[in-house]
Amino acid sequence: MISVIIPAYNEEAHLKTTIEKLWDLDEENLIQEVIVADGSSEDGTVSIAQSAGVKVVTGDKGRAKQMNRGASAAKGKILYFLHADSIPPKRFSTDIVNAHSKGYQSGCFRLAFDHDHWFLKANAWFTRFDVNAVRFGDQSLFVTKKLFENAGGFREDLLMMEDQEIIHRIKRHGKFKVMNDYVTTSARKYLDNGVFRMQRIFYRIWALYYLGYSQEKLLEMHRKLIRNHKL
Repeated sequence: MISVIIPAYNEEAHLKTTIEKLWDLDEENLIQEVIVADGSSEDGTVSIAQSAGVKVVTGDKGRAKQMNRGASAAKGKILYFLHADSIPPKRFSTDIVNAHSKGYQSGCFRLAFDHDHWFLKANAWFTRFDVNAVRFGDQSLFVTKKLFENAGGFREDLLMMEDQEIIHRIKRHGKFKVMNDYVTTSARKYLDNGVFRMQRIFYRIWALYYLGYSQEKLLEMHRKLIRNHKL
């Protein structure tokens, strides 16, 4: 019933664990398929995905493009977009199907980080609220394929903030649910760049996006300020 779509670019360090965890946490066998949407990785990402026995679709880099390619190849009634360095909660697939049975056509989980820092905990605490401003791709996203197609999918002209933008559109097409459990995501960007410094950069990019700055300007800022830059 569920097609899990993982956009990936040079994710050999995390992808195998994420795929293995998906099957372990799917207690009622509700995952129909796992699709890795690769953006022309230069490491072992594709071979790891193939060795794990999941479907791989390849093409140009760009998270929106990659997720749209994955969605086009998906056979499941429900699409579940998950980052390669994020682990969903136990029984996540059951929770998604139960939410769908109650009329929710899209939704996400709350967020937790894999690092015990008080500021990251405080940051993640706000993801319990159904407020578009705190909806990002790290929380994962489930959406019926029908709604996703009706909404037009991810905007491929967006180099950044594509996860924020689509939330506004899919909410206009159906009920959205913020689940009670947590997706655990890597804190690697925070650790590489400094927790407070990284958050200031994210806030700055977020604010400039809503002020109408161009995608090229946002991407330039991302590359300039963030160490180990990788979207």
